[in-house]
Amino acid sequence: MSDQYLLLIVGTEWDPSTTSEEDFAKEMQAHGVFSAAVAAAGAKILGGEALQPTSTGFSVTPARGGKPAVYTNGPLAETTEVLGGYYVIEAESLEQVKELAALCPTDGHIEVRSI
Repeated sequence: MSDQYLLLIVGTEWDPSTTSEEDFAKEMQAHGVFSAAVAAAGAKILGGEALQPTSTGFSVTPARGGKPAVYTNGPLAETTEVLGGYYVIEAESLEQVKELAALCPTDGHIEVRSI
């Protein structure tokens, strides 16, 4: 039986407005190689997306104890690494997803969570 895992891609934030076409093409090629490796291993990518820069996001602190919700515009945190994207992978084992996560392109790290 296969299990599903969320691969969170954490690394240096990139801004599409300042990324050259050549650098973008290299990044997309690296993700294509990763996708091919997943398929070759007999696993499946069920979904995934790149995320827009943190400056486009916001956070919400839900209303609690009679206090209204609080909305904060991005950037969300002062950090050197941000969540840049994700994949949802279906794999045969934890060992298999560990091997696949090690192939996922990032200049940071991949956080893996079972779904």
